[in-house]
Amino acid sequence: MSELMYTVEKNCPLCTKEFKTTKVRNNLAMLKQDTDFCTYYKEVNPYYYAIWVCPNCGYAVQDTYITETLMPVGEQRIRDFLKGKQVKADFSGVRTREQAVATYKLAIFYAEMSLTLASRLASLYLKLAWLYREGKQEKEEQAVLRKSLEYYEKAAIKEQFPIGNMTEITLQYLMGELYRRTGRLDDALSYLGKVVSDPLAKGEKRLLEMARDAWHLAKEDKKRMDEAVAAAVENDQKN
Repeated sequence: MSELMYTVEKNCPLCTKEFKTTKVRNNLAMLKQDTDFCTYYKEVNPYYYAIWVCPNCGYAVQDTYITETLMPVGEQRIRDFLKGKQVKADFSGVRTREQAVATYKLAIFYAEMSLTLASRLASLYLKLAWLYREGKQEKEEQAVLRKSLEYYEKAAIKEQFPIGNMTEITLQYLMGELYRRTGRLDDALSYLGKVVSDPLAKGEKRLLEMARDAWHLAKEDKKRMDEAVAAAVENDQKN
């Protein structure tokens, strides 16, 4: 594993002090991918190391945005919060899943405080859900999947495409799949149906196939749910 990880030095965008953090190389062997794009790797989970935490001031941010300048209002809110606080947040070296979860919670906390884009918060919540999934913490996973959906809904309304690396069709699919996973089956069928019927989806064949599969799963789940409700009503009437 050691050859897949290495240490880098970065300057914190908040306190400007230098700190060390662990990075994972890009040449990881992929094992499989879930329908909401959670990817599993053979040797090491790169999601564990996607959040960089400054041990000097405690600020946490996704590695992709470490060099970005904070918005003045958001930066001041974070500085006011951290003023006078002593922070001990050394997440360098190999991380456990519990430590990785802690880093995402920190990154989400600061992202919300700094008024970051809804799509970035949605992505953070989604990756946190994947960590809970890995730990078989279904209750926690469901809660943060719903938060991810909440922010993706806002992003779809307010932000311009592409959002991150997602086209509008990709986001519609992902939202449809997250609706399915969180039991909002009518919404799932609506969003997935849009993808399946969109002529532009033909240019993204793999995504189109995934949308069709997810639509059928949602349809089956909806049928089972309706049958269960009907059976419960019938049983109440008999009693």
